Amino acid sequence: MSCFDAAGSMNMADTLRNDRKAELLKNTVEHIDITTFDARPIIDGMRKMSFTSRDTARAADILNMAVDDEPCSIWLTMAGSTSAGGCMHIWPEMIRSNMLDAIVSTGASVIDMDFFEALGFKHYQAGEIPDDKVLRDLYIDRIYDTYIDEEELQHTDETIFQIANSLEPRPYSSREFIEEMGKWLAAGNAKKPGSLIQTAYEKGVPIFCPAFTDSSAGFGLVKHQVECRKAKKPYLTIDSIADFRELTDIKIAAGTTALFMIGGGVPKNFAQDTVVCAEILGHEVDMHKYAIQITVADVRDGACSSSTLKEACSWGKVDTTYEQMVFAEAS
Repeated sequence: MSCFDAAGSMNMADTLRNDRKAELLKNTVEHIDITTFDARPIIDGMRKMSFTSRDTARAADILNMAVDDEPCSIWLTMAGSTSAGGCMHIWPEMIRSNMLDAIVSTGASVIDMDFFEALGFKHYQAGEIPDDKVLRDLYIDRIYDTYIDEEELQHTDETIFQIANSLEPRPYSSREFIEEMGKWLAAGNAKKPGSLIQTAYEKGVPIFCPAFTDSSAGFGLVKHQVECRKAKKPYLTIDSIADFRELTDIKIAAGTTALFMIGGGVPKNFAQDTVVCAEILGHEVDMHKYAIQITVADVRDGACSSSTLKEACSWGKVDTTYEQMVFAEAS
């Protein structure tokens, strides 16, 4: 085969690959806008039903009680992929409506999903799901029936790398670093306004990611550290102990607190543990007064993604007067 024929074949292969990728990434996920409708009649109807419907209505009542309790500090904890699946606009709207005072999240929710879209990228509905090896060849990542362009995620990694390079090389809590990301977006770098990170920065709501490096942030920060070490320069680090101390300080200062938990895992347990940490530091604090968890995790394996809320009471974390488990897929 001549060089010309080989080049032509390669170009044809690239064209077919790009066409196939474009075909799979053609239907974007459209995030629900909760300001365009009134869901209260549905919740009122659920209150007179049974099963998960009635649990959902009671959970809504508890959240409203927490919002109406003026001294109460409300914390959102997020695990799972609801932001990728269409709920991304709900969380900043809650901030704008003065319903949230702090957020504890997985790195994926705020970096791979929220920050990712703030850079102008999208999530896509998977109309068809071919063999996952085919998706790998096309650089398409899959979350159940949702697609992400891996090449765009790598751009996100690179952006984190660049932000890290611009900061003073010292230890940062995840809250500090995410605040710097919000500042960077607000400085005119956001391709999509109104992201959770930018809104939280502008409204002064802290975001904590206790497992921050388990996300695109991790790739960018590892690259930052490796490049700085090669150049024999100092580099920044993420101080997870500072995260725990800072969130515990918020618990101590707030007194009355509520947890609105999407999924479970590290964010849920991290937020609950602030009560125990405050006690260890010599402070008398109340357990979290209000608690709602939406999860599909089961209790039979002794886990339920960091225990049921009633179980958490035995650890001194959550009061059981106003708590509600909602066993449902959170979106």
